[in-house]
Amino acid sequence: MIKEKYMERLLVKPGKKLSLTDFYTGWAQSDALKEAGKNAVKQRAAEILEENRVALNEAQELLWADKRYSILVILQGMDTAGKDGTIKHVMSGVNPQGCQVMSFGVPMKYELDHTFLWRFWKAMPRRGEIGIFNRSYYEDVLVPKVHPVILEGQQLPPGYGSDAFWEARYEDIRAFERHHRANGTIILKFFLNISKEEQKERLLSRLKTEKKQWKFSLSDLTERQYWSHYQAAYEEAMFQTSTDEAPWYVIPADYKWVARTLVADIIVRAISRLDLRYPETSAEQMKEIEKARIHLESE
Repeated sequence: MIKEKYMERLLVKPGKKLSLTDFYTGWAQSDALKEAGKNAVKQRAAEILEENRVALNEAQELLWADKRYSILVILQGMDTAGKDGTIKHVMSGVNPQGCQVMSFGVPMKYELDHTFLWRFWKAMPRRGEIGIFNRSYYEDVLVPKVHPVILEGQQLPPGYGSDAFWEARYEDIRAFERHHRANGTIILKFFLNISKEEQKERLLSRLKTEKKQWKFSLSDLTERQYWSHYQAAYEEAMFQTSTDEAPWYVIPADYKWVARTLVADIIVRAISRLDLRYPETSAEQMKEIEKARIHLESE
């Protein structure tokens, strides 16, 4: 595992204001890493990622057998931040039966007939499962804050868009996460933090690479113009909702191998802290097992 002192730097401290400019987006998070050199750090990151893939596969089996906890991984970030790739590489060794990935786009009309948390509530992982939200209910305190006109079409009571309205949404989110944490869902929230320069390079790569062009949308360029607005909205959302029960991690994501390694390590670390155990076999069950063994061996 990665040293705890490095992971602490990624954590959004509860109750403390933050600026995303204070979080480094590159690969060298310390002088020691700079001295080691990029190639050596990348090689070690690959080894740690593979170790964590194996550990995550074993941990998931125990999580499923224990049946008292579930894990919710929330991935947020600007366009091209690497959410899809992170899911693919981190969860590649996990049994699909115990893992559920949900991607959330613009809410449908019938979803707007409910509270903003409704569609996420019913997508929460069951006990024993790992759930991944590729974008989440945090979109509802990000996109409409940058584009307030969106709220006009959401059939909301009077007062929407006010300071009190946003404070209420943050409290709804905190209460939602408190409730699920109290009932055994471990919530891990990751903001994949890329620089504006790196986003430009990734967008250009999509335009220049035939196999990636399908990913490009003109809305990507439109939203890029609101970069500073989104950064401010993320800072406020993380300040309001990073708690001891459901912390935010700001993950440096200019280098995809860095982001994937860090996310995997934090997930494995969180599961390893749980008191997971296989169900105990009763004396009566042991008798049945012994009968079954004798029966099979006598065939």
